Amino acid sequence: MTRALAFGGLFAALLPMAALAAPTSVTVIGDLQTGAGCAANNDPTCAQTALAYDADDAKWQGSFNVPAGTWHFKVALDGSLAQTHGGPGGADVVLNQTTAGAVKFYFDANTLYVTSSRSGTIATVAGSFQKQLGCPDDWKPDCLRSMMHDLDGDGIYTFTTKALTAGNYECKVALDEQWTTAYPGGNASFAVETDNQEMIFTFDSGASKKVTIRAAGAPAGDLLLARAHWIARDTVVWSPEVPAPAGTVFRLHTAPTGGMTLSGAGVQGGTLATLTVDAAGLTAAQAARFPNLVGRKVLKLAQADVANAAAWLKGQVAVSATNAEGVMLDATSTQFAGALDDLDTYDGALGATFENGIPTLRLWAPTAKSVNVLLFADGSPTSTFTRVPMTAGDKGVWSATGDASWKNRFFLYEVEVYARKEGKVVTNRVTDPYSVSLSTNSELSQIVDLADPALAPQGWSTLAKPALEAPEDIVLYELHARDFSINDLTVPENERGTFKAFTRDSDGMKHLTRLAKAGLTHVHLLPVFDIATINEDRAAQQHPAGDLVSLPADSDQQQAAVKAVADLDGFNWGYDPFHYTVPEGSYSTNAQGTTRTVEFREMVQSLNQHGLRVVMDVVYNHTNSAGQDAKSVLDRIVPGYYHRLSDDGNVEMSTCCQNTASENAMMEKLLIDSVVTWARAYKVDGFRFDLMGHHLKSNMVKLRATLDGLTVEKDGVDGKAIYVYGEGWDFGEVAGNARGINATQANMAGTGIGSFNDRLRDGARGGGPFSGLQEQGFITGLLSDPNGTSQGTEAEQKDKLLRYSDWIRVGLTGNLKDYSLVDRTGATVLGEGVDYNGAKAGYTLDPQEVITYVSAHDNETLFDAVQLKARRDLPMAERVRMQNLGISLVALGQGIPFFHAGDELLRSKSLDRNSYNSGDWFNKVDWTYQSNNWGVGLPPAADNQGNWSLFGPLLADAALKPSSADILRARNHFEEMLTIRKSSRLFRLRTGDEVKQLVRFENTGPDQIPGLIVMAMQDHGTNAEGKRAIVLFNGTDEAQTFKSDGYKSLKLVLHPVLRASSDTVVRTSAYDAATGGFTVPARSTAVFVTDDAVVDPDPQDPDESDGCNCQSTVPGPLGATSLLMLCGLALKLRRRRA
Repeated sequence: MTRALAFGGLFAALLPMAALAAPTSVTVIGDLQTGAGCAANNDPTCAQTALAYDADDAKWQGSFNVPAGTWHFKVALDGSLAQTHGGPGGADVVLNQTTAGAVKFYFDANTLYVTSSRSGTIATVAGSFQKQLGCPDDWKPDCLRSMMHDLDGDGIYTFTTKALTAGNYECKVALDEQWTTAYPGGNASFAVETDNQEMIFTFDSGASKKVTIRAAGAPAGDLLLARAHWIARDTVVWSPEVPAPAGTVFRLHTAPTGGMTLSGAGVQGGTLATLTVDAAGLTAAQAARFPNLVGRKVLKLAQADVANAAAWLKGQVAVSATNAEGVMLDATSTQFAGALDDLDTYDGALGATFENGIPTLRLWAPTAKSVNVLLFADGSPTSTFTRVPMTAGDKGVWSATGDASWKNRFFLYEVEVYARKEGKVVTNRVTDPYSVSLSTNSELSQIVDLADPALAPQGWSTLAKPALEAPEDIVLYELHARDFSINDLTVPENERGTFKAFTRDSDGMKHLTRLAKAGLTHVHLLPVFDIATINEDRAAQQHPAGDLVSLPADSDQQQAAVKAVADLDGFNWGYDPFHYTVPEGSYSTNAQGTTRTVEFREMVQSLNQHGLRVVMDVVYNHTNSAGQDAKSVLDRIVPGYYHRLSDDGNVEMSTCCQNTASENAMMEKLLIDSVVTWARAYKVDGFRFDLMGHHLKSNMVKLRATLDGLTVEKDGVDGKAIYVYGEGWDFGEVAGNARGINATQANMAGTGIGSFNDRLRDGARGGGPFSGLQEQGFITGLLSDPNGTSQGTEAEQKDKLLRYSDWIRVGLTGNLKDYSLVDRTGATVLGEGVDYNGAKAGYTLDPQEVITYVSAHDNETLFDAVQLKARRDLPMAERVRMQNLGISLVALGQGIPFFHAGDELLRSKSLDRNSYNSGDWFNKVDWTYQSNNWGVGLPPAADNQGNWSLFGPLLADAALKPSSADILRARNHFEEMLTIRKSSRLFRLRTGDEVKQLVRFENTGPDQIPGLIVMAMQDHGTNAEGKRAIVLFNGTDEAQTFKSDGYKSLKLVLHPVLRASSDTVVRTSAYDAATGGFTVPARSTAVFVTDDAVVDPDPQDPDESDGCNCQSTVPGPLGATSLLMLCGLALKLRRRRA
């Protein structure tokens, strides 16, 4: 590997001066030319492979189609073979093309660098300096003026420039001319000391993906980076890459107001403290807390210096290493979260608290030099204010006690603090991270007592929660608060899109009430905390221009209109947290002050009164901003503490945005305090953690224990009834427990905390979120009804279908890791022994630990996935059956079912796979059942344009637009599945042991009927036959019959709900006692039960219990059961274990 050199020096060594002459033409030549349409290979005059000079990028470039294969090429200049250029040493550049398609080629006439989009890494340095290079704007990953080159082929890419003026800058290395993949996670900072200083940017494209920036000839070290870690009051870990040989002297440098610099003589400015090497290394506790630092050199402060640690942390801190001769080897700034945790972890109240009507404000700011409260005259940030000094107390807490007049006053904190990224002391006016009320657009915090009776709806203190015996009884429904009512004309216009809409007798509430009666238990609301990316002034929100309704179904004009106002309208999913513990103002009829508090409580109250509990989608894994950004809160109070930092000290951004560090004590405290406030003050019934895997398992277990301690008597809520679940994905800087044991799927087994199950999802739909859109699965026709795309040979399709079926079977058990089943090969394995793309399919110990789903806000809706994967000419009625089969798999398995709002209505987003900012237009839900929003234009280009050629013909096909009757068929099926689930405890088993004892699968092994899953459940109880339920899921396009001698002569009948089903096809399902055979129609779910396996879901109100009229319409053997139901002699259920 060669080190980065200035391009000038490299050119002088390697390139002839003639190479610098500007060519008049550049043509790609090689063995790929005939495949690209040229008459011959190695033809320097072929127009089909000619590149064009882009003056904006100062590069020759062009794209053309290349067949699949391995190809070799160079470029020829000026239409002649006299001057050609290729890879290192003049060798051909290799191009590996796995499938035929367009390839982009690049040539830099200054460096003679040649490459293609299929030959190596296309990397550009995108940042706050690019306009100085001649780019149209800063932060442009597609501006090739800052393209990086790998001239010697070692995988190290460099870019060098002398074009910058003195100043501080930030950048990333972006790949493929876009932001999809960029390094490092947070922005990399660098300083240009003098105008036109030569700056060298280096990117290692290997495993490390390391970005390095340095000035040519600069002294060793970089104080803009923070590669040393101050992990305890007396302990620093040295992690720079420069070796520290024996005799190396380590020093801690501190400067209260900053100003330290580097020179050839070392760190200049500040005071010194000597650090000694601790040969014992990290303690066991430190290694567990900082696993990413294990194996690094551990340094200790002298005992006399430890007393100064708290004061030193208030200023600039650096660590240097010099050799025995006094020559500096390296120097770096420090990360210090561990030291703050050791010194200043605080467990008391923060924010505004009241005692006898008198408020006290408390702010944790241990590195601040001073803090004031700015009390504003009104709710405008431009109004006059009074400055009140706060008093520094123990554990870094600043406080100020006011008087009764402070109640409901608006305020800011004024924090004087050293900010490492700025290199100086700054004074920030910032809102309270523990805010519970805000002004419009979160410009000011408000001093509010959430216990104030004026903020409580009538009956709030006596609100009764809908009954819930166990977590396994939960059925989740994921809903966006604005989607719910923004298009509902039965809601008053000023309340559409708000919390208040949930209190009206609207079409939407009537629909939710139907679902609650059928068996829905919880409404999961996408983020409803204070969101940074929505204008809370509803009057200022903009709307797409034009008559979008009249445009063609495959037009690109709808998405263009939506994009034009995407950041100015009232819609966003809301995964952009601003203040964690305040309701979002744009969802209130009045964003100023406490109206949002009252209306949020009214929403919870109304949903509870309609039989539905409420779940909040919470996003504690990142913030919208960090550093000195106007919407940065945490980082402007304690810079460098609340966010997870890379090894260089930059904020990690693997979540999408600025990752928080819940491994740090006070970030964990903020998380738990916030959740407890929502639970106690707003009576929220559950919490779904976005990217839960970016938190530690210990965070989640501590939260669970804290919630369990809440009681109705003490806190007004039963904390044990609050359900917690989240996304247990394992990726980014925390992957593989790199920052501690994180809250991933496998790690959470035994905690009672749920995680989403991607195994059943992928098996049902086919493929996965990152695979081919048309890959078929169990419900979408794999093997039995191919869609004409490449799905593999028939044998490969069968093997895939059987593998998918095993994933689904494990999913139907609640993803138990220790459930025993026969897999597709005939082997008896445990759930964790079933392979899921290299991971274990089974990973839970209890059914409450899995969230089973086939559709969510992310990726295509279930209906859109069916549209893409089903055979093109498949009739709509059969597509509806595919959708319904997916609903059945979720509803009838063990664990906790999760549905995306509109799953029951064939909801479409016109094939948009990422509708987070796609406006009301693409996210529309119609509670009148007239439209499912299919065919409302090509989805937004940002995430979908590459598939428009596939999407357009589908959207334009009138036969693929469902009718109201199709929508109602889906709704009725959804309600029937919920009713069946509620009818028997067999579908809601409480423990892993129960599942292992009572659930088994037939039709398994290599000789199974492909596409048919048979799940049998039997609770022997006190009689020999016991309660039975047999469920058959038929994913094929033909009726299937399964026979077994073990099922002969049983008293089994089709479930009463299905015998009265609106689906006439499923009513033909049959059981033959003589042969022990079950017949289930194509693309159908059949449930057969014994008389004693079904119980009225609500024996106190049988007339309204399930909407299926079972008692009045179902003849035959179930009549006796119905009579027992009416008498209230329900199946005695065993309560879940303590």
